[in-house]
Amino acid sequence: MVTNTSLKTGAPSPPRHIAIIMDGNGRWAKARGLPRVAGHQRGVDALRGVVEAGQELGIDYLTLYAFSSENWKRPPTEVDDLMGLLRLYLRRELRELHRNGVRIRFIGEWRRLALDIVKLIEDAEQTTAGNMGLTLVIAVNYGSHSEIVEASRRIAAAVIDGSLTLDEINETTFAGYLYTVGIPNPDLVIRTSGEQRLSNFLLWQACYAELVFMDLLWPDFTKQSLEQAVDEFHRRERRYGATSG
Repeated sequence: MVTNTSLKTGAPSPPRHIAIIMDGNGRWAKARGLPRVAGHQRGVDALRGVVEAGQELGIDYLTLYAFSSENWKRPPTEVDDLMGLLRLYLRRELRELHRNGVRIRFIGEWRRLALDIVKLIEDAEQTTAGNMGLTLVIAVNYGSHSEIVEASRRIAAAVIDGSLTLDEINETTFAGYLYTVGIPNPDLVIRTSGEQRLSNFLLWQACYAELVFMDLLWPDFTKQSLEQAVDEFHRRERRYGATSG
């Protein structure tokens, strides 16, 4: 677990890519006697704050797990609330994100969402495509297993039609068929709420990421929380399978 320390002046540069599993909205609301949607609403506020913090810390890529393919199992009213918050976020935040040079990308099977949400996503990606600041990657209707299966199917189809040979298939080739093509693998994966699992999130990409699990619930996540996680990241020795010096 993360200790209550923060980044000090002169600390090493932050990891290039941070991915976050935003967990605990429902428990935050329940603890206060509020409906679950209130927790999700506060979670959006935390999302806004972490994007600002990522920019201040100089992070290049920030990936947020907004809605998993398994979240469809939740009650329809809660799913509707989550989709409504996604609409609201895109409508309210796009102008500010664009003004701050943030590039927005979505990963997952988001084209299967409601048509108006698909249009909002397309507009957000197109509007910010030329921005050179932080790249905000939002995982919506995302599941790593289905991502890997779909990449395998596309590779098999390419082999069948002759555009790819078996000898050309390697890890680099495979990565080029994932949703995250062009995005570096995460250096740090953070999960809030105290749960210690990846929950079908970036299973291929997070192969050498440092994992930091935090006890606080997502609506309580702040810039200081991000700094604590980054501070913990810098205390780790990243060997990528080799021995230490």
